[in-house]
Amino acid sequence: MGAQWKARHKEVAANAKGRVFGKLSKEIMVAARSGADPDMNPRLRLVVEQAKKVSMPRETLERAIKKGAGLLDEGMVLEKLTYEGFAPHRVPVIVECLTDNANRTYPNIRVLFRKGQLGASGSVSWDFDHLGMIEALPSSKEADAELAAIEAGAQDFEPADEGATLFMTDPSDLDAVCRALPTFGFTVQSALIGYRPKNPVTLTDTEREEVEAFLEAVDADDDVQNVYVGLA
Repeated sequence: MGAQWKARHKEVAANAKGRVFGKLSKEIMVAARSGADPDMNPRLRLVVEQAKKVSMPRETLERAIKKGAGLLDEGMVLEKLTYEGFAPHRVPVIVECLTDNANRTYPNIRVLFRKGQLGASGSVSWDFDHLGMIEALPSSKEADAELAAIEAGAQDFEPADEGATLFMTDPSDLDAVCRALPTFGFTVQSALIGYRPKNPVTLTDTEREEVEAFLEAVDADDDVQNVYVGLA
């Protein structure tokens, strides 16, 4: 299912768009800890670009930057938590959370995994690669994904949804590859450092529907940022 699981038709619902803004705001706040200037902070620059692509209001974006950089006296500290386990039918899942209250998040995740199995740290991450992942669209008919991957410094590439290409990088090369791809005819749509399954599981349609329902419930939790799944 690609590098990161995405809820079907998420973009069409107003409440879902609000969740997207909330999750991006948290990412911006964490990134802004290293500086409020996107030009000097590659991680912040990438998240800000993603926020603009989904039309996050400028006031919301700027407030998140100021909160993360400590320019507003609001005192909220976000902690990153990662949980591993299995969806139904032993499909491996990694869930990344950003929370201001770990005592709230863990019980919620434990409940969400009742139809699967919550595992210990390392229980499924060994079956994933940790890498940079960039989705980009060709800006011209002449754009060559293989040439772009080689010249921009990506490790590998493959077709993605809706005509896009997924470029995979070493985590430390993510920003450099993002900056280079436009030179070779590709417009970056999203970029993140995350997990990619090594041995994705193939399911029947009925089993897949059950896993999809599980993933939708996990993704809907306010503390959940990213969900990575080993599903073909």
